[in-house]
Amino acid sequence: MQRILVTGGAGFIGCNFVHYIMGHSSLHVTVLDKLTYAGNRASLAGLPPERFEFVKGDICDAALVERLTGQVDAVVHFAAESHNDNSLEEPRPFVDTNLVGTFTLIEAARKYGTRFHHISTDEVYGDLALDDPARFTEESVYRPTSPYSATKAGSDLLVRAWVRSFGLRATISNCSNNYGPYQHVEKFIPRQITNLLDGIRPRLYGEGRNVRDWIHVEDHSSAVAAILERGRIGETYLIGADGELSNRTVVEKLLVQVGQSPDAYDLVTDRPGHDLRYAIDSGKLRREVGWTPRYGDFDAGLAATVRWYRENEAWWRPKKAETELKYAGQGH
Repeated sequence: MQRILVTGGAGFIGCNFVHYIMGHSSLHVTVLDKLTYAGNRASLAGLPPERFEFVKGDICDAALVERLTGQVDAVVHFAAESHNDNSLEEPRPFVDTNLVGTFTLIEAARKYGTRFHHISTDEVYGDLALDDPARFTEESVYRPTSPYSATKAGSDLLVRAWVRSFGLRATISNCSNNYGPYQHVEKFIPRQITNLLDGIRPRLYGEGRNVRDWIHVEDHSSAVAAILERGRIGETYLIGADGELSNRTVVEKLLVQVGQSPDAYDLVTDRPGHDLRYAIDSGKLRREVGWTPRYGDFDAGLAATVRWYRENEAWWRPKKAETELKYAGQGH
């Protein structure tokens, strides 16, 4: 494998994967990104031009996707509409990107026999009760609860069907909630961090009891690289770092890290269909692929993330006001 195509490589998780691959391999990386509001060309600054190419375009553009796919040995598909609140406000872009875009990519990969890895989410499995000891596994039933998770579930099923029906050389990974550098300020952790840096009290949906299974984005990147290299074709792998924490606990940890009282936050009306708890069992990935997370200490990873946002205001500031204005219109 010498050349790979990364879709959505200017987004949060995609750009971190690109930086990881450039630093841990000799691969040539082509990024295809539409540069919607969630994509940021600045997230890819400083990469060596002899090993990196950026193409602005839509994964639904079949001619472009086919041309790029024919030039590479593998496609790693991160591109997605991924914000639950946005999917509730306007579902159509999620159908177009997550379903039609994935279809377009796997058709091109099928034509050229290209290795394909599909990035998905644990949200396709719905949620778990707060007091349930169970965790999601690769055998968990799909129970999506929002237009976002429903379209991601649909894209997973497309890939599985193409493996079975057409011999697509594909793997799938479903990951828990990511945090780390280059994450858009609309997302939970960077929104709370940047609000705190601006002197704004954090806000929590409902009572803040909802639990997410947090993983540092660098650990996600290393897991995807391991699956691309050693994963079995046709298999699904769940990626998680045993990082279950309630939203309230995360906010309290952030407040302490910036020197404020841990109860200095406000509660706001919960959003519709807000999943209670996600939890990942990544045992299959660790056994079969030999992967382990680097960031086992959430507090250390969170401190590094706060530090990054402090030091990179020029990256997040341009989108902050617009994001907060949108949330204000939603009452959040």
